[in-house]
Amino acid sequence: MTDTPSPVIVWFRQDLRLADNPALQAAAATGSPVIPVYILDDEAPGAWKPGGASRWWLHHSLKSLADDISRLGGRLVFLDGAAKPCLEALISETGAQAVFWNRLYEPWARKRDEAIKSALNDSAIKARSFNGSLIVEPWDIATKTGNPYKVFTPFWKSLKAEHSPAEPTGRPDHLRFHDVNAGVCLDDLALLPTKPDWAGGMRASWTPGEAAAHGRLGQFLKDAVTDYSDRRNFPGEHGTSRLSPHLHFGEISPRQVWHAVKTSDHAQTQGADTYLSEIAWREFSYNLLYHFPDLPEANFQPKFDGFEWDENPDALKAWQKGQTGYPIVDAGMRELWATGWMHNRVRMIVASFLIKDLFIHWRDGEDWFWDTLVDADLASNAASWQWTAGSGADAAPYFRVFNPVGQSEKFDPKGNYLRKWIPELAELPDKVIHAPWTADPSVLSRAGVTLGETYPKPIVDHGEARQRALAAFEKIKDAG
Repeated sequence: MTDTPSPVIVWFRQDLRLADNPALQAAAATGSPVIPVYILDDEAPGAWKPGGASRWWLHHSLKSLADDISRLGGRLVFLDGAAKPCLEALISETGAQAVFWNRLYEPWARKRDEAIKSALNDSAIKARSFNGSLIVEPWDIATKTGNPYKVFTPFWKSLKAEHSPAEPTGRPDHLRFHDVNAGVCLDDLALLPTKPDWAGGMRASWTPGEAAAHGRLGQFLKDAVTDYSDRRNFPGEHGTSRLSPHLHFGEISPRQVWHAVKTSDHAQTQGADTYLSEIAWREFSYNLLYHFPDLPEANFQPKFDGFEWDENPDALKAWQKGQTGYPIVDAGMRELWATGWMHNRVRMIVASFLIKDLFIHWRDGEDWFWDTLVDADLASNAASWQWTAGSGADAAPYFRVFNPVGQSEKFDPKGNYLRKWIPELAELPDKVIHAPWTADPSVLSRAGVTLGETYPKPIVDHGEARQRALAAFEKIKDAG
């Protein structure tokens, strides 16, 4: 009679997939039965709890993973509460002698995980963590002087030259599961909106899960990667991969994406290289967050601490609701509200408008995106908002102020994107739809547009706001 080996707990977090999952692969390799578990830990000190849109995605991603595990004969255990006591109770019930997980890099998660690893090891429970989310660990890439990269271009060059990822692995070949009684139902985690249910637009726009992630990647490689360098800037076209939420929740890994691009028929195109540079920007953002953990809260460049922001709740609300009177800004904010996502070019435009036209702190924009984006990612969100503000690493120069009308005319020349998200302007001619206040009254009348009634007048004069922004940034540019 042989003893059954003690089970291994695999703690799923932002790695909601079975293939190319190092923690799951290592657990399977032990030959022990596996206990897959997801813990909704909203109690960790300093945690950025998932926003509403992220929680919606998380529910459906967990449902997809649970179904995949069920088809293999196992059960994904759901627990709700602080991770440490949840794991301790599960270990006590099952006799597990090991806990494996893939690493997180948010400051609060690192502190929590280090404490858990130490406590488990002190209790003679094996605790192992793996890299399941990045191409290169933040401590494994540095400048020639050994310092963290603060500028993207040399980081990107180093990543390509010295840190190309290994080929991703598939699903574990031999996976056995251990039966447990613990856990709650997925619905008990209360991740979905109910009163009201505002997620209809997201349901119509997205299919979370590992299979859907690979389907979306395959479609992108087939249809759009070759022309990605140009088409990615046009929000009215299907020119991007829309993989960001799948990557955030780990339904697909950056290694899998990298390998798929590199082995595709379009690997040698400029579009493929540009797309991989966007994957590298995600890596760069995580590198910054790891080395500068206050990035989501504090100006990366301290000289911006003296910047005099406006307190203007009415303007902030108009921006949030897509009622600024600038069509490209409003279209983007309405797309975000409806679908939980916004085209990247438009993200830059709306961020610049909030910061440099309305003089509202970048943290207010970061908070709104955190709650409304299905791909809300602490590293990318913080790094990108600070980039736009000019306060971050590798930041856009303080004098770069996006002209919302010029951007709209350049990247949505026929107004297709505007008409989709601002139907009240749909009948305006291409020439004036980007700036309705410049249209003759007769043109507005024929289109059924009454400024200030059916569509707002601009809440700020961009030319005046630009001059104000330049003057304010000039004051601080040599400070600190």
